[in-house]
Amino acid sequence: MQLETTFRAGHAVGLAAFASVLVGASVPVTGLLDGYPVLPAQAIRYGIGAVLLLGWLLMTGRRVAVPTAKDLVGLGVMVGFGMLGFNAAILAGQRYATPGFIAAMLGASPLVLAVAAPALRGGRPSPYAVVGATVVGLGVVVLSGGGSWHGPGLALALLVMACEVAFTLGGVGVVARLGAVTASMWSCVLAAVAGAVLTTVLGGTRAWPTPTSTEVAAIVVLGTLVTAVAFGCWYTGVSVLGADRAGVLVGLMPVAGLVAAVVLGRQQLTLVAAGGALLVATGCALGLAQPPRAMRSTSSASSS
Repeated sequence: MQLETTFRAGHAVGLAAFASVLVGASVPVTGLLDGYPVLPAQAIRYGIGAVLLLGWLLMTGRRVAVPTAKDLVGLGVMVGFGMLGFNAAILAGQRYATPGFIAAMLGASPLVLAVAAPALRGGRPSPYAVVGATVVGLGVVVLSGGGSWHGPGLALALLVMACEVAFTLGGVGVVARLGAVTASMWSCVLAAVAGAVLTTVLGGTRAWPTPTSTEVAAIVVLGTLVTAVAFGCWYTGVSVLGADRAGVLVGLMPVAGLVAAVVLGRQQLTLVAAGGALLVATGCALGLAQPPRAMRSTSSASSS
């Protein structure tokens, strides 16, 4: 049983890490949508994700559970803050802060998750998760160069971090009740509907311009890999590892972004950046070193 739990935990780590890498490496793809309105792009993206996730549920013969009123609260946090809010905060933040500063603030989200997730369960933070998250945050600062801000840049960067935390914490209860794929599907449905309604109310039909072929390709990639695949993988990892332990893997996002930028020739790999990436990897290893709750429970049951 312990071997099975260990394998399951390792599988969850792989899925959550893969999700973080997909999101981080998608930064150049997102940049292709600079000339397209944000809300309609997000509405289409999440609509694609919803259709794909629903198709996966039907193909695998799973029951599509309907969210309860309690689930809708968590889904509202996921959608309002973690999805639409996160993208809006990133867009606004880039006007008043450098990408490096926003990335550095985002690097603090694992530490917030390491403290907040167990507190919401009525428990105490794991020393492994706290130390690992601290090292990850330090690595992200080194990797990004720290950056700078002016005006409301600090507040917006903090909002980006808060939205990232809300995306994970808001989904914990929903995923536990509905499952990772179903919870991801409903969050995409709500985000697509909310984005479409806001776009139409604020700008009418003119707010839906015809995308270019490049923009269509970017939206499809974001809707499939960065939404349908990444969401399902991330919440599967969170459901097994816990939000505090899985949170350290958020640090892989800027690392993946760095690798993508170097591969595309948009950035040179420096010794400092490589050192920051090594710190992030070390922090992830430290944060994940503690056995998951399922394994500890199994061990306790076996000894008794």
